[in-house]
This record gives sequence, structure tokens and C-alpha cells, in this order.
Amino acid sequence: MILAAVSGGSDSKGLLLALHEAIAHGGFSAFSLSACTIDHGLRPESADEARAVAHFCAGRGIPHLTRRWQGEKPATGLQAAAREARYVLLADAAEEMGAQCIVTAHTADDQAETIAMRKDRSQLGALGLAGMADGMLVDRRVWVLRPFLRQRRADIRSYLTLRGEDWFDDPSNANPRFERVRVRQALHEDAPSTIDQFMAAAEARCRSSARVADLLERHVAVFGRLAARIDPALAGDMPDPDWRRAILSLTAVIGGRQHLPGRETAARLAAFLAEGTDGRMTAGRVVFDRRRSGLYLYREARNLPEIVVRPRQKAIWDGRFIVSNIGEEPLMVAGGVDTREFAARPIAAGLPEAIVKRAAKSAPVFSAAGQGALSYKPLVESSIGLYDTFLPRFDLMMANSIAALFGRDRYLAPPFHDVLTEKTG
Repeated sequence: MILAAVSGGSDSKGLLLALHEAIAHGGFSAFSLSACTIDHGLRPESADEARAVAHFCAGRGIPHLTRRWQGEKPATGLQAAAREARYVLLADAAEEMGAQCIVTAHTADDQAETIAMRKDRSQLGALGLAGMADGMLVDRRVWVLRPFLRQRRADIRSYLTLRGEDWFDDPSNANPRFERVRVRQALHEDAPSTIDQFMAAAEARCRSSARVADLLERHVAVFGRLAARIDPALAGDMPDPDWRRAILSLTAVIGGRQHLPGRETAARLAAFLAEGTDGRMTAGRVVFDRRRSGLYLYREARNLPEIVVRPRQKAIWDGRFIVSNIGEEPLMVAGGVDTREFAARPIAAGLPEAIVKRAAKSAPVFSAAGQGALSYKPLVESSIGLYDTFLPRFDLMMANSIAALFGRDRYLAPPFHDVLTEKTG
């Protein structure tokens, strides 16, 4: 089953209708179609629009759900927060309806806007200039596919008009308060030339991801999910863009961040590593400890949080660990003090004792939040903030290599075969 995200705008309505016609009359009867409308609750008319989409689907026998974004809305970063909420709600709906994938109606026009926005804050050749991926894994649960990335909005609207269908125009799409709207108004007819640029950049990013995956597998070891060792011969090879990406990705995971370190931080790190001498520096909450035996990365033992995880619940601690409380009492998670449990295996595996002692200071320590001793071990796994929420198809091989280093399962494969993002053997 395919779950189509439908707002009632021209793009999503055109996608829904095109899929419905393909399944009903185009020889794709093995597929089935459902739809979901996310009501963000940001405009008074949004509920009526969702009901109209439901009516449209009912007339064609398409199962439909409406999900509303509940709770207080942020005063800043509204579009980003709405995007994250939308995808989580869509993933929930896909699981409820038994859908194998979600499809959204992002167009060539949307892609041109995305690339234009990224150009303004990226260096020439930056990987972000690949734009939106044609597939994205959400919450490690379900793939979102974007089959209309090469289609122009004008062509979709012509298709709807020929079939006598109308659509809703969201007034926020014309509000210059939002960056995307300002870029849209400036772009005009640039989308066609962007399609070829996107395809070339997307292929380059896939190739980069494959090489990063290989570099990580051959030259990096992770100990106890707390410390990484990098081969000394490659430690200073930051001018190589793929190796630089590999080190910065490790930095993000060990530091519990959702994004790579910024340009300034990366430049400081590159300067330190270029010196080629032993020593330590801290960047992105990570200590870079260079020794003759290798470059070691571990979380600095500062500003470690304390959290309480309720019974039968899970939470992310310090951006680095997903802690599942399998007991019946609240669980306290705090910064490392007792290093005994962590120390034995890494030392046996060859991690220098001095590194073990430093890295262990940032290990999670568990205790009963109430009175009494903890009678069980919580379940703990690494959180990979770079990819656990949104994983673009470009980076799948790289993400799987990082997951393996930190003891996680491979990410869910896309629901189609793609030699660019799959390894065999």
C-alpha cells in the first residue's frame, strides 16, 4: 500500500489523482492507495480543507485519514517545526494503515527553491546543493518518496484542469515572512535548469556517501559506543572532502549532535590536525586526543544532563543514548562517575587505559529515581542524531556504516532497488 500525503493543494491533489488513475487503469493493480491529510491547525480554514480532501477521496474509494498537529506552536522556526511534526504524523498514519511507503508531491519548483536557499549559505560544491533526496527514511520507520521532483507545478495544474478538478491555495505560500516564499518569488522560471544540476549533485553525493562508508569501515573503530579511534596515518587528511566528512560525522554522533559541526569549528579542527603533533583540543563537545597510536574521539565530561525516564518509556540522554526503562520504577540517568563497567572491554580491545578513563567520565550512569537500589539493567543503544529522524537516500550507505560502528542495526532499505545506495557481498 502507498500512503499519499494530500493537503488539497494542486501538487498533492495532482499526485493523488495520478496514482489513483495509474492503479485503476494503468496496469498497476498490485498496488493499493490510501491518503492522509495533516491539519497543522495554523489557519481557521484548514479543518474545512481536510474535510474536502476526505470527501474527494471517499468519492474515489480511497481510504483517508486526517491527523492534526496538536500542542503549542513555536513562535520562531515555525515551518521547520511543522515539517518535523508533519512527517512524524505521516509515519504514524502509514503504520496504522499498513502502508509500505509515503509519497509526497514535492516538485521541480520546490527543488529549485531548496537549492537556491542552500546556495546562499553553502560553499561551491557543498553536498547540500544536491537538494531534496527523492527518498527519505523517517524515524527509522518508513520511507517517504518524492516521485514529482522532475515535474513542474504548472504542468500538474494543467493536468488537474483537464480533468475538471480544482485545488486549494494556501495563503502562507505567498507570505514573504517565510524565506522559501521570498526565494520562490525571485526564481520565476529557473526550475528546468535546476533539474539537471540536481541529478548530477545527487549522484556526486551518493558517490561521496559510498566512499565515506568505506573509509569508516577500514580506518575507524568505536569502543563501548563512547570512544572512537582513527588510524594515525589518516588523522590529518582533512583536505580530502570525504575523509573530512567522515571525521565530522563521527564528531556529531560522539558529541550527541543532530548536525555536522559548523565551518568555524571544522576549520579549527583541521588546523589542529594539520599540525601533526600529539595533543588535545575540544570541538563540538568532543575531545580530539591525538597520540602516536591514533586519533581518539570522546565526549568531553562537561554539562552532562540528568534526566528521569518513566517506567516502560524511553528517552534520549545527552543526544547520544536511547535509554529504555524496562522496569516499574522511574529511572535516573546522569553523567559518568563509576567507570568500572565500561573499562574492561575497551582495554582488552586495545584502547589505551588513559583514554578509557577520560571517555568513561561521560558514560551514562543509572540509578533508581526513588529510594532503593536499581534491580535491573535498562536497555541502551546509541542515538545517531544525524540520521535517526531524517535519512536522505543519498546517505544510506554512510549511515549504515556509522550504525554498524555504534552497534545499531542497519537502516531500513528503500522499497525499491537502487545500485547507488546498496552494497552487495
